[in-house]
Amino acid sequence: MTIASLRESEAGGLVGAQKLTDGIHLVVDALKLNEIDAIYGVVGIPITDLARLAQASGIRFIGFRHESAAGHAAAAAGFLTKKPGICLTVSAPGFLNGLVALANATVNCFPMVQISGSSERHLVDLQRGDYEEMDQLAAARQFAKAAYRVQRAEDIGRGVARAIRTAVSGRPGGVYLDIPAAVLGEVIDADLGAASLWRVVDPAPRQVPEPAALDRAIELLATAQRPLVVLGKGAAYAQADDQIRQFVELTGVPYLPMSMAKGLLPDDHAQSVASARSLALRRADVVMLVGARLNWLLGHGDAPQWNSDAKFIQVDIASTELDSNQPIAAPLVGDVGSVMQALIDRTGPGQIAVPAQWRDELSARSAENVGKMAKRLTAAETAHPMKFLGALQAIRDVLRENPRTYVVNEGANALDLARNTIGMQVPRHRLDSGTWGVMGIGMGYAIAAAVETGDPVVAIEGDSAFGFSGMEIETICRYGLPVVTVVLNNSGVYRGDDASTSGDPAPTALRARHDLMIAAFGGRGYRATTPVEVAAALREALAAGKPALIDCVIDPADGTESGNISHLNPKGITVQR
Repeated sequence: MTIASLRESEAGGLVGAQKLTDGIHLVVDALKLNEIDAIYGVVGIPITDLARLAQASGIRFIGFRHESAAGHAAAAAGFLTKKPGICLTVSAPGFLNGLVALANATVNCFPMVQISGSSERHLVDLQRGDYEEMDQLAAARQFAKAAYRVQRAEDIGRGVARAIRTAVSGRPGGVYLDIPAAVLGEVIDADLGAASLWRVVDPAPRQVPEPAALDRAIELLATAQRPLVVLGKGAAYAQADDQIRQFVELTGVPYLPMSMAKGLLPDDHAQSVASARSLALRRADVVMLVGARLNWLLGHGDAPQWNSDAKFIQVDIASTELDSNQPIAAPLVGDVGSVMQALIDRTGPGQIAVPAQWRDELSARSAENVGKMAKRLTAAETAHPMKFLGALQAIRDVLRENPRTYVVNEGANALDLARNTIGMQVPRHRLDSGTWGVMGIGMGYAIAAAVETGDPVVAIEGDSAFGFSGMEIETICRYGLPVVTVVLNNSGVYRGDDASTSGDPAPTALRARHDLMIAAFGGRGYRATTPVEVAAALREALAAGKPALIDCVIDPADGTESGNISHLNPKGITVQR
C-alpha cells in the first residue's frame, strides 16, 4: 500500500506529483507480505498510526491494557502457529514491559518478534534527555535470541525479514526489532520502498541426523531393560503428532508427557506413565528426550530423582543443548518431525521390545497412584468450604464434554493440581507457565488462543496469578472473545489463612470479587461455592461462547506454599521477641 502525495510550493502552487510511501506503510506492507495476520500490542507514541494502518490493511490489531500481556499473547501465537507472533509497543517503558514476555518467549523457545518505536539515535547516544530516551537495542540483546535496529526506511523490509527468519529458524525464540520514530516517519519513493520488501522463504528447513546417529539411538533403545520416552513442549511445537505417535506405538516404549506436551497422545493412552512419573524417572535405564530439556523441571537429570546409570538419547534442533546437564549417549540433532520419521523408517519390526516386567511395574504404580488420587477427589466432592480438587474435577468433567477447548493454566496450587487432574486429548491445547514458571501469562495466552484458532478457551487461574494480567479481562470483553476465566479464589498467595503480625493484612492475603470485575466490562460473572455450581456455570458459559468469569470460592486453608516446588523456597528462622 502506498500514499499519493502532491507537493506544493509555499505559495500554494502545484510543483509536481510523486508517488511516496513512509516507514509506517513499509512495516505494514512487510508484515502482510510475510503473511502476518495479527498484531498484539498497546498503542502510543510513536506507533499509533502503525496500528491504525495495520487494521485498515486487513491485519487484525488486538489492543491490550499492558504490554507484558500483549507480548505473552504474541508468544503463545507463535507456539500455536509456528509463525512468529508480533508484539507492538511504544518506546522505553512500553518496550521494557514487553521485554519480560520477549525473554520468556526466548526461554520457552516460542517464536516472537517485538517491534518497538524508539527515540532518535542522535539524541539517545549523546544522552540529551529525549522523550522516553533509552538504548533499547542494548537492553534487548541480553534477553532475546537476537536484536536488530533499522536506521533507514529502505531497510525496513530487510529488518522484518531478518527478524522473522531468526525467530523461527533453529531453536525458535524472541527477536527484538527497533524502529526509531524518525524511521517510521521517513518518506521515500514508493517504488523504491516496494522493491525493498521481500517474503522469507523456508525459514525453518528440515534437518535430518546422520544414519549412524539414528542407529546408535535405536541400538540403545533395543538393549534397554527399562526404556522411557519424555515428550516436551518442543515436541508439541513441532506439529509432528503423527510421527511421534507412530514411533511410540511402534516401539511400545512407555512415555511421559511434560505439561505442554499433554495431548500429543491422549492422556489415557495405555503407554502413558504420567501417573507413575517419579518411578519412571527413578528407574529408567535409557531415556529418550523428544523436544524436552534436562533443566530444573526434570531435576537436571540428577540422582536421586533419576537413575544415576541412565543413558540419554536427545532429540533437539539445537546441538548446544546437548550435554548441558548429563552426558548424551545418542544425540539426534534435527527437527522433531524429521528425526522421528527417520527413526520409524530405520527401526525394524520387533527390533525394540519393552520387557514385560517394566511395563507391569509401571502399570502397578500407575494404578496405585490413580487410586490414591481417586480417594482425594472423592473427599473433595463434598468438602465445605470447597477445595481446589473439588472445583478442578468439576472443570475436568465439563472439559471432557468439550475436548477441543484450549486450557490455559497458571498459579501455584492451581497449576500443579490442574495439571494432575485435567487430562488432555488434543495436541497443543494446554498452555501454562512454562520453563520460567512466569505468572501473568494467563490472559495473554488465552487471548492468543482465541484469536488464532477461534475455539473456546478456559483459563484456570490462581487468584494471585490472575492479578498479574486481570485487567485484560476488559480486552477479552472488548473483542468479544470466547474465553471463560475460572479463578480459584482462596483469598491468598498459596493460601489465604496466614495470620498477620501487624495491623496490615498478611503478606500473602488477597481479597477480591472477580465476578463483579468482569461485569464492569460487559462480560458475564458467576460466583461458585460448590463443585456443582462450578460445573453448571462453566457449561453455561461455554455454551454461550462469550466472555465470562467464574469466581470459585476456595477454602482459604487449602493450598501448599509454592506448590510442588516448595523445596526452592528458603524458610527463615523463627525469632523470639
